[in-house]
Amino acid sequence: MNALKKLFGGNTRQFGMIFALVALIVFFQIFTEGRTLTPGNVINLFNGNSYILILAIGMVLVIIAGHIDLSVGSVAAFVGVTVALAIRDWGIPWYAGVLLGLALGALIGAWQGFWTAYVGIPAFIVTLAGMLLFRGFNQFVGKSNTIPVPNDFQYLGSGYLPEVGPSTGYNNLTLLLGLLAVAWVVFSEVRSRRRAIALGAEVPESWVMILKLVLICGAILYATYLFATGRPGTSFPIPGLILAVLVIIYGFISSKTIVGRHIYAVGGNRHAAELSGVQSKKVNFLVMMNMSILAGLAGMIFVGRSTASGPFDGVGWELDAIAAVFIGGAAVTGGVGTVIGSIVGGLVMAVLNNGLQLLGVGADLTQIIKGLVLLIAVAFDVYNKTQGKKSIIGMMMKNFGRTSTELQPDETTATKDVIRKEA
Repeated sequence: MNALKKLFGGNTRQFGMIFALVALIVFFQIFTEGRTLTPGNVINLFNGNSYILILAIGMVLVIIAGHIDLSVGSVAAFVGVTVALAIRDWGIPWYAGVLLGLALGALIGAWQGFWTAYVGIPAFIVTLAGMLLFRGFNQFVGKSNTIPVPNDFQYLGSGYLPEVGPSTGYNNLTLLLGLLAVAWVVFSEVRSRRRAIALGAEVPESWVMILKLVLICGAILYATYLFATGRPGTSFPIPGLILAVLVIIYGFISSKTIVGRHIYAVGGNRHAAELSGVQSKKVNFLVMMNMSILAGLAGMIFVGRSTASGPFDGVGWELDAIAAVFIGGAAVTGGVGTVIGSIVGGLVMAVLNNGLQLLGVGADLTQIIKGLVLLIAVAFDVYNKTQGKKSIIGMMMKNFGRTSTELQPDETTATKDVIRKEA
């Protein structure tokens, strides 16, 4: 146990959902007779859930700020059908369609952000109205028809890294991507250790760092192997590449920038944050706008994958995104959550859904199991908090963001000092 504590940063419970994800993968790998970790299934899993994971990235920031967005599925559908119509009827190129979709998402987000931040209507009500409004717009604009998109646009949602270089039996770009990821992990870990030593901080023994790197790099290399050995014409999917870029960008924004820290401050204690000089209205406006931009992107990726926009796109997407965020450790009251945790939560639900399908479990029982998993995961986390223990999943990847314990009312003065220094 002491070795595990050293390996996982002093508290193995903070990686509870990662352990749960690994346990699910192992369970389904055994009971599906090895069909879970096949190249084709892993590629399909990422392709089929990338748009939900993208929504989860935006949703976690909304929930950290103390809000919730029920309109993301309708916004995604409306943006998708509008872009599909623009490409078909106006003859614009696919990349102009993508820019149009992002701009439309920003406009919708500004609309909802205005009512939430500056008028003061709760985001739950604003986005509930938005869910109805933009669902109606989707069906009105598309006339409840299926609208196909060209092959170039389909590449956004169903494309793969191309084959380049000599024939190796693998996809060379996928191999390169995996090796770069391994190199970055090793470089970051060694750099962090050297900085800690230079500052005179206590660091774990060398074997702890080596074992940690072996486990992480081994997982990355195995995933790289799966993506690089799929059927001819497949490799690491383009939606997965977009998702990886977004995780890096938003992970950095939420943990390393003033904007990110202000989002945590507003969600943890809005009044204390305002006394510290944080412009809470601007923060709330930005998180709502950002959510709709990512919803527009998710809608376009889905349309690209399904080759057409349809009247029932986006139904229930908001629930999947919210479930991923809460399973990933976010708090209903705001101020707690991480981008990485939300991705892990989304992968837990994706693996669970995929594994149950491989086992032939019906849709009715699948929904029951997913609901129970969500309820148990959040209830277990809440129980630990009420017992005075550290949150099991709320502490996941704690370096990616501040928790609500940093923003309690009795620490208002300290919060003010910290934020002033950062500003």
